[in-house]
Amino acid sequence: MADEIVHATGPGAWLGVADDGAATLLGGWSASSGRAHFPPATLCPYTGADDVEVVVLPRQGTLWAWTAVTTAPPGYEGPVPYGFGIVELTAIGLRLVTRLTVAEVDALVFGQPMRLVVDDLPGGLTVWAFEPDEPE
Repeated sequence: MADEIVHATGPGAWLGVADDGAATLLGGWSASSGRAHFPPATLCPYTGADDVEVVVLPRQGTLWAWTAVTTAPPGYEGPVPYGFGIVELTAIGLRLVTRLTVAEVDALVFGQPMRLVVDDLPGGLTVWAFEPDEPE
């Protein structure tokens, strides 16, 4: 896990901002299981132990599965289509169901490097998403 100072967006928040200004997700890590989980919880979902500490999760991952959501879910006021998929976080193997910034299914490939970004939706809602991580 990364050791960096994070300023969360609110009490119990999962989305934070690191000192370098980059978005980060906060998860839980349990010494009893040796595994990370998301979102953070007071009990380890693998062992039930109460030894969970809040940690900064990796910002990079690889794409495992993806689709495009073409019809807005009830109550959703953001743009459609939008990408939706599963990203496995680098180094810890934790897979997240997440929003993707790319909605074109043919533009993505299995194992593609991805990185965490912040996505602003209508109504002032800020969410996380993953986008393709292009080499610099």
